[in-house]
Amino acid sequence: MPGIQPSPDHDVPAPAHADPPAAAPEDPEEADWASQRREAAARRARMLRAARSAETARAERIVRAFLGVASAEGLEPVALRAKGYGGGTARTPLRGWYLRADRTVAIDVEGRFYILTRQLGLRDRLLGVSPSPDPVPLTIGEGGRDGDIVPLRFALDRLLPGWEERSDAPLV
Repeated sequence: MPGIQPSPDHDVPAPAHADPPAAAPEDPEEADWASQRREAAARRARMLRAARSAETARAERIVRAFLGVASAEGLEPVALRAKGYGGGTARTPLRGWYLRADRTVAIDVEGRFYILTRQLGLRDRLLGVSPSPDPVPLTIGEGGRDGDIVPLRFALDRLLPGWEERSDAPLV
């Protein structure tokens, strides 16, 4: 019939719903290579954690030895203050010794290490802050600006010159 148009629903073929292509079986060599790379990355991560742990343990031994000499020789701890990034300071409940002349890092009388720079608000300046300890590093300022890197032993020697020779504990 010339005046009648077929309905679009009947003349359009139904779309072929093809299944997604099946994943090609993985090449055994590629799977083995990927497995080796994952294992190598995990091995490197384990080695890095072990090295950091050994470094922290060595630094803690050095600090304990220093504390023994400092206590025996009467090196008085001071009240430690946190420094604001934009200036100003805040009290902390800590007593210990600053390890840098700019007073940004310190150890307390228990041998815990603190980074004392932080964002300080008005409330912090009025009421004080309680910093959390960080792992003791063998090198203070690693990853910072050039010239800001100080070996831990050197920083402790500035506090109590010659303390290593008077220590009973081996520092190796």
